[in-house]
Amino acid sequence: MEPLLKNTLLLITLFFTQSLYAGQSVTFLNSEESSATRLPFSEAVRVGNTIYLSGQLGVKPGTMSLVSGGMEAQAKQTMDNIKATLESYNLSMNNIVKCTVMIADIAKWPIFNEIYVTYFEGVYPARSAFGANGLALGAELEVECIAYDG
Repeated sequence: MEPLLKNTLLLITLFFTQSLYAGQSVTFLNSEESSATRLPFSEAVRVGNTIYLSGQLGVKPGTMSLVSGGMEAQAKQTMDNIKATLESYNLSMNNIVKCTVMIADIAKWPIFNEIYVTYFEGVYPARSAFGANGLALGAELEVECIAYDG
Protein backbone atom coordinates (compact mmCIF):
# COMPACT_ATOMS: atom_id res chain seq x y z
CA MET A 1 0.00 0.00 0.00
CA GLU A 2 1.32 3.43 -0.89
CA PRO A 3 2.39 5.55 2.11
CA LEU A 4 -0.02 8.40 1.30
CA LEU A 5 -2.99 6.03 1.07
CA LYS A 6 -1.91 4.18 4.21
CA ASN A 7 -1.59 7.45 6.17
CA THR A 8 -4.95 8.69 4.89
CA LEU A 9 -6.66 5.46 5.99
CA LEU A 10 -4.99 5.72 9.39
CA LEU A 11 -6.22 9.29 9.86
CA ILE A 12 -9.77 8.33 8.83
CA THR A 13 -9.72 5.39 11.27
CA LEU A 14 -8.48 7.61 14.11
CA PHE A 15 -11.14 10.24 13.34
CA PHE A 16 -13.99 7.70 13.44
CA THR A 17 -12.63 6.00 16.57
CA GLN A 18 -12.38 9.31 18.39
CA SER A 19 -15.85 10.32 17.19
CA LEU A 20 -17.32 7.03 18.40
CA TYR A 21 -16.01 7.54 21.92
CA ALA A 22 -16.19 11.35 22.01
CA GLY A 23 -17.35 12.52 25.42
CA GLN A 24 -17.54 8.97 26.80
CA SER A 25 -15.15 7.48 29.26
CA VAL A 26 -13.60 4.10 28.49
CA THR A 27 -12.81 1.86 31.47
CA PHE A 28 -11.12 -1.52 31.26
CA LEU A 29 -12.52 -3.82 33.95
CA ASN A 30 -10.92 -6.86 35.57
CA SER A 31 -11.96 -8.59 38.78
CA GLU A 32 -9.34 -10.21 41.03
CA GLU A 33 -10.35 -13.63 39.66
CA SER A 34 -9.93 -12.59 36.03
CA SER A 35 -6.65 -10.83 36.79
CA ALA A 36 -5.36 -14.05 38.40
CA THR A 37 -5.62 -15.89 35.07
CA ARG A 38 -3.17 -13.38 33.54
CA LEU A 39 -4.84 -13.58 30.11
CA PRO A 40 -4.15 -10.80 27.58
CA PHE A 41 -7.63 -9.24 27.53
CA SER A 42 -10.03 -7.37 29.80
CA GLU A 43 -12.91 -9.18 31.43
CA ALA A 44 -15.14 -6.29 30.38
CA VAL A 45 -14.86 -2.81 28.94
CA ARG A 46 -17.23 0.01 29.82
CA VAL A 47 -17.81 2.73 27.24
CA GLY A 48 -20.24 5.24 28.71
CA ASN A 49 -23.25 3.17 29.78
CA THR A 50 -22.41 0.17 27.61
CA ILE A 51 -20.46 -2.79 28.98
CA TYR A 52 -18.82 -5.24 26.58
CA LEU A 53 -18.08 -8.59 28.21
CA SER A 54 -15.34 -10.80 26.85
CA GLY A 55 -16.44 -14.27 25.81
CA GLN A 56 -17.06 -16.65 28.68
CA LEU A 57 -16.41 -20.38 28.74
CA GLY A 58 -17.62 -23.06 31.11
CA VAL A 59 -14.53 -22.84 33.31
CA LYS A 60 -14.40 -23.02 37.08
CA PRO A 61 -14.03 -19.42 38.31
CA GLY A 62 -10.44 -18.24 38.60
CA THR A 63 -9.08 -21.26 36.70
CA MET A 64 -8.42 -22.41 33.18
CA SER A 65 -10.21 -25.74 33.74
CA LEU A 66 -13.50 -26.57 32.03
CA VAL A 67 -16.15 -28.11 34.24
CA SER A 68 -16.85 -31.78 33.58
CA GLY A 69 -20.22 -32.96 32.33
CA GLY A 70 -20.25 -31.88 28.69
CA MET A 71 -22.51 -29.30 27.07
CA GLU A 72 -25.09 -29.08 29.83
CA ALA A 73 -22.53 -28.47 32.58
CA GLN A 74 -20.47 -26.07 30.46
CA ALA A 75 -23.56 -24.11 29.40
CA LYS A 76 -24.66 -23.67 33.01
CA GLN A 77 -21.15 -22.69 34.13
CA THR A 78 -20.79 -20.26 31.21
CA MET A 79 -24.03 -18.53 32.12
CA ASP A 80 -23.07 -18.53 35.82
CA ASN A 81 -19.75 -16.91 34.87
CA ILE A 82 -21.55 -14.21 32.88
CA LYS A 83 -23.93 -13.59 35.78
CA ALA A 84 -21.03 -13.37 38.28
CA THR A 85 -19.12 -10.96 36.04
CA LEU A 86 -22.15 -8.69 35.75
CA GLU A 87 -22.82 -8.84 39.49
CA SER A 88 -19.24 -7.86 40.24
CA TYR A 89 -20.02 -4.57 38.48
CA ASN A 90 -23.45 -4.16 40.16
CA LEU A 91 -25.35 -5.36 37.10
CA SER A 92 -27.66 -8.32 36.48
CA MET A 93 -28.71 -10.54 33.61
CA ASN A 94 -31.53 -8.05 33.01
CA ASN A 95 -28.89 -5.55 31.84
CA ILE A 96 -27.85 -7.75 28.90
CA VAL A 97 -29.02 -6.42 25.53
CA LYS A 98 -27.09 -8.73 23.14
CA CYS A 99 -25.42 -12.14 23.26
CA THR A 100 -23.29 -13.90 20.70
CA VAL A 101 -23.05 -17.66 21.08
CA MET A 102 -20.29 -19.72 19.51
CA ILE A 103 -21.03 -23.44 19.75
CA ALA A 104 -18.73 -26.30 18.77
CA ASP A 105 -21.59 -28.62 17.75
CA ILE A 106 -24.68 -26.78 16.51
CA ALA A 107 -26.67 -30.02 16.98
CA LYS A 108 -26.37 -29.30 20.73
CA TRP A 109 -28.16 -25.97 20.34
CA PRO A 110 -31.35 -27.26 22.04
CA ILE A 111 -29.35 -28.28 25.13
CA PHE A 112 -27.87 -24.79 25.38
CA ASN A 113 -31.26 -23.14 24.83
CA GLU A 114 -32.87 -25.10 27.69
CA ILE A 115 -30.28 -23.68 30.08
CA TYR A 116 -30.04 -20.20 28.54
CA VAL A 117 -33.73 -19.39 29.01
CA THR A 118 -33.54 -20.04 32.77
CA TYR A 119 -31.24 -17.04 33.21
CA PHE A 120 -33.76 -14.48 31.99
CA GLU A 121 -37.17 -13.39 33.23
CA GLY A 122 -39.27 -13.73 30.07
CA VAL A 123 -37.55 -10.94 28.12
CA TYR A 124 -34.53 -12.07 26.16
CA PRO A 125 -31.60 -10.11 24.74
CA ALA A 126 -30.98 -9.96 21.02
CA ARG A 127 -28.86 -12.96 20.10
CA SER A 128 -26.90 -14.49 17.30
CA ALA A 129 -25.14 -17.83 17.13
CA PHE A 130 -22.86 -19.80 14.91
CA GLY A 131 -21.08 -23.11 14.84
CA ALA A 132 -17.40 -22.73 15.65
CA ASN A 133 -14.55 -25.16 15.34
CA GLY A 134 -11.66 -24.96 17.79
CA LEU A 135 -12.94 -22.94 20.74
CA ALA A 136 -10.41 -22.11 23.46
CA LEU A 137 -9.56 -24.96 25.84
CA GLY A 138 -11.66 -27.33 23.71
CA ALA A 139 -14.84 -25.78 25.11
CA GLU A 140 -18.30 -26.79 23.91
CA LEU A 141 -19.36 -23.14 23.69
CA GLU A 142 -18.40 -19.53 24.29
CA VAL A 143 -20.82 -16.68 24.96
CA GLU A 144 -20.05 -12.98 24.81
CA CYS A 145 -22.50 -10.30 25.87
CA ILE A 146 -23.16 -6.60 25.72
CA ALA A 147 -24.95 -5.01 28.67
CA TYR A 148 -26.43 -1.55 29.19
CA ASP A 149 -26.31 0.31 32.50
CA GLY A 150 -28.58 3.27 32.04
